[in-house]
Amino acid sequence: MTADAIVNIAAALPKIAARQPDVPALHVPVGREADGRRKYATWTYRQLDTESDRIARGLDAVGIGRGVRAALLVKPSLDFFALVFGLFKAGAVPVMIDPGIGPRHLKACLDESAPAAFIGIPAAHVARLVLGWARRTARIHVTVGRRWFWGGLTLEQVKARGDAAGTGPWLAPTTGDETAAILFTSGSTGVPKGVVYAHKHFVAQVELIRSSYGIEPGEVDLPTFALFALFDPALGMTTVVPDMDFTRPARLDPVHFLDIAQRFGATSMFGSPAVLDTLGRHAASVGARSDAPLVPTLRRVISAGAPVPGPVMARMHTLLPADARIHTPYGATENLPVATISSDVLLGETWARSREGAGVCVGTPVPPNDVRVIRIDDGVIARWDDALEVPTGTVGEITVLGPTTTEAYFHREAATRLAKIQHGDGVRHRMGDLGYFDAQGRLWFCGRKAHRVRTAAGELYTVQVEGVFDAHPDVRRTALVGLGPLEDQTPVLCVELEAGCKTPFAQVVEGLRTLGAGHAHTRGITRFLRHEGFPVDIRHNAKIGYEKLTEWAVNQGAGPK
Repeated sequence: MTADAIVNIAAALPKIAARQPDVPALHVPVGREADGRRKYATWTYRQLDTESDRIARGLDAVGIGRGVRAALLVKPSLDFFALVFGLFKAGAVPVMIDPGIGPRHLKACLDESAPAAFIGIPAAHVARLVLGWARRTARIHVTVGRRWFWGGLTLEQVKARGDAAGTGPWLAPTTGDETAAILFTSGSTGVPKGVVYAHKHFVAQVELIRSSYGIEPGEVDLPTFALFALFDPALGMTTVVPDMDFTRPARLDPVHFLDIAQRFGATSMFGSPAVLDTLGRHAASVGARSDAPLVPTLRRVISAGAPVPGPVMARMHTLLPADARIHTPYGATENLPVATISSDVLLGETWARSREGAGVCVGTPVPPNDVRVIRIDDGVIARWDDALEVPTGTVGEITVLGPTTTEAYFHREAATRLAKIQHGDGVRHRMGDLGYFDAQGRLWFCGRKAHRVRTAAGELYTVQVEGVFDAHPDVRRTALVGLGPLEDQTPVLCVELEAGCKTPFAQVVEGLRTLGAGHAHTRGITRFLRHEGFPVDIRHNAKIGYEKLTEWAVNQGAGPK
């Protein structure tokens, strides 16, 4: 195979390293300075490229080569980035699972993905032995850090094998259709599913992200989601890794974040709505203003994982320069980006309609994605038919066919059939989200299909309902759940108040009733429950756990009467 015929997401790294060898690729926390500030270690693009080549040769030498699945449980670090690109260069298939999903789900995901190799920090290997992770299939074990009693190889030994195998660049001759990675979903609506990514999907994602947001080599990025950070080296950006618990992004230390943003001159950042909320509330507490921005170099914020509420976006803007923009790409692990909207459009045009119950505008589709809204159906749709589409303005399920659309879940045939539609020579993904197109061609998100509430009077969609009630000044957020038999559910609104709220809940409820009475779709909601803090997903701390809230509401005796 000629070099031009190789499609591998890691192929971008040596090209960028050749153009900017001495530009920092990574700044990673490695302890504390004498004054208490975080200490950072740096690798240039030349170093990252060289180290990932060493690792790729070593992995291949020990049997982790082309097509071999390798579970990767390593915290964001210099070794983490070198390992991921080393695995890609070797043609191996990293299996990426959020550790925050818990030991039981982790074991199920590892059993399902059946990795032949297990690469992890010492704590991950201890858990592997004690809990039986990947016991049936993992025959090659690599420890990142100090190896104790479990045998196998250390990463340093793998690098030594790579040195013994030769020098120079290494890139497996993979094709676009070959599996590049298995990325597990967050499991916010059930047991996480392994999404099969081919190299062509990653390559397309990098290009769509670059073109959609005008990203240029040499920029400095602050990502608060480890997997998104992996795009940076392929985009030529410098990555600054925050010192944080990536399984609890909402607990990010805003003082530390602002310190490293200023220290390294961050021009871009990625964070979930929960991260933006934390930063925005801190900005408000210190009286930040966009005419005297806390981070004057920060021009672009990208937020995903859930819709960003208007007030959260507005608070975040107070720490940014006046010409900065917050972008919210819409998508999922299975397909990203699908559509995108910027803060000037959301705050200036669409958020007022969200407060009236229209849903949340997620913008216009990212070319060349083909986004269609189809009738709501909980069953399998095997093949595309134009008759599936619903008219403009009608709520249905959002679907997409495009270059980043993944085609299957790993070893989940039933889930694949439910989520995929054969469309000509391609595969269309059903997002599991409800929404509609407005007359201007903008896409609006109304909530998850699985979370719609089916009452005797008709269906209610979570985001459209919550948008009305979230406007109450004492309310941080609300969540609509349905109790009772399907097709005749009783709608119940769970309410989380703002921190420090002194208003009696009975008075808040009266205000909520008044808001609800002003809209036809919320008029029938008469039951309100106070909740001290909604359950949220592990990955982004932003998606509400409706299933858990439903169980909680039942236990509160809020069912039909």
